[in-house]
Amino acid sequence: MSSQPDNEPILNYEVGSKERENLEKEITSQLSEIIDIPCIINGEEIYTKNTVTQVVPHNHKHVLANVHLAGQNEMENACNAAVSAQKAWIELGLEERSKIFEKCADLLATSWRMKVNASTMLNQSKTVFQAEIDAACELIDFWRFNSYYAKNFHDELQPLVSPEGMVNTTEIRPLEGFVLAITPFNFTSIAGNLPSAPALVGCTAVWKPSRNSYYSNYMIMKLMMEAGLPPGVINFLPGSGAKITETALSNPAFAGVHFTGSTGVFQGLWQRIAEALPNLKSYPRIVGETGGKDFIVAHSDCDEKSLLVALLRGSFEYQGQKCSASSRAYIPNSVWNSIKDNLVVEIEKIRMGDCNDFTNFMTSVIDKRAFDKITGYIERAKSNRDCKIITGGGSNEETGWFIEPTIIVTKNPKSESMVEEIFGPVLTVYVYDNDKFEETLKLCDEASPYALTGAIFAKSEENIQKAYNALRFTAGNFYINDKPTGAVVAQQPFGGARASGTNDKAGGPLNLLRWISPRSVKRTDMEIHDWTYPFMKK
Repeated sequence: MSSQPDNEPILNYEVGSKERENLEKEITSQLSEIIDIPCIINGEEIYTKNTVTQVVPHNHKHVLANVHLAGQNEMENACNAAVSAQKAWIELGLEERSKIFEKCADLLATSWRMKVNASTMLNQSKTVFQAEIDAACELIDFWRFNSYYAKNFHDELQPLVSPEGMVNTTEIRPLEGFVLAITPFNFTSIAGNLPSAPALVGCTAVWKPSRNSYYSNYMIMKLMMEAGLPPGVINFLPGSGAKITETALSNPAFAGVHFTGSTGVFQGLWQRIAEALPNLKSYPRIVGETGGKDFIVAHSDCDEKSLLVALLRGSFEYQGQKCSASSRAYIPNSVWNSIKDNLVVEIEKIRMGDCNDFTNFMTSVIDKRAFDKITGYIERAKSNRDCKIITGGGSNEETGWFIEPTIIVTKNPKSESMVEEIFGPVLTVYVYDNDKFEETLKLCDEASPYALTGAIFAKSEENIQKAYNALRFTAGNFYINDKPTGAVVAQQPFGGARASGTNDKAGGPLNLLRWISPRSVKRTDMEIHDWTYPFMKK
């Protein structure tokens, strides 16, 4: 058994600290230049004629990079490069592959930390804390713990019995072929993990980064190359997700997809994979984490101050752009009457602006498309007689795509903002009668198609257990007296079911197991020369 790693410590970036000084210098440096981001295929940088710009969301007139998008030739070459690279990558062995990703973790913990954090702050409009826990700590943890899990598979997955005269073993093989990694904008760590987790166990990958995080994701790709990742093992393809998917599925060596994104896109992708099956060498593995309509349910006996903090942090950190962010809450009358005014007061203290100002708790949403979608929900709530906005509701896109933290109180538990994923700084609250706790648990379970994260706030163990049982299938990550965000690698492996995904638990060993195709091997050491059986003797 290899030694278990520790979670990466979180730096605080306090005033006067060396890390704060270094990060501020790196931010200034990155803002001072416009870089070109190429495709990276078989280890080579490929510059195309089709380019788009990457801007800073909280200052969208500032261009960070010109991004060279993959065309059909680049897409086909990336798939072929991944196929060609797999044999040597497998023969390198798990121990050597692990060393590469452990070196990735060491580089990110040291010389690359500020570069990746700054790029995440600028590219995805994250505060320093949100960037630190994501781009640095979580990705470091993914690389270290994934290596630990994988190195233990050889011992943990061996057959229990080998009768006398034979030896039974299991070879931990990768899938035969390449994995298409389609990654989201909101977590740099997830973007780095989706192609590298399958690669660790011997697969190769074609990585399609989100159009809103090319800049930070390119930094991760360059880091992996510096750590010694061989050419062709992971191929970086900015470009059209639909076209890259079509090209990947036309290659018989397509072995699986590792996806984080919207439910609709994932369902469409699953359908296209099914249609492609007759032309594929293997049945592909389909692993996806998709949408969420994450909840907080409070009981009348809850700790009200803890609930208030959870509502604020869980709903509005990173502008609600976490798939785990609490966006619906069920609160009893007595509790709501007690905390409502204080909650509004605290939310109105939130500072919002440029991520370079470390006193800001929020920055902007990711782009114009998100801005329009989120403000659309807010405007419709304003005209809905069942809804009332008690704080926030304003927005401004002149400099950046800024939306105020907004709370909607609804009389209708099935109003659209209560059941649909918004992915922004909008929390909808349904206030229920104190004596309707069990009915409200049932309502929470049935209100949304999603089942990603959720929380119960209660002091009584009896009431906690009622919620635990009633909401068994309503959240893949369930929190008791805590906000439903902030899952930590190796502590709370992450994923949900229903319309929220395949629940393969990134940050734990179960996800890695999806990328192996074991071979059972029986070796017989005794010589068998008689084909007859004892029952045949007279």
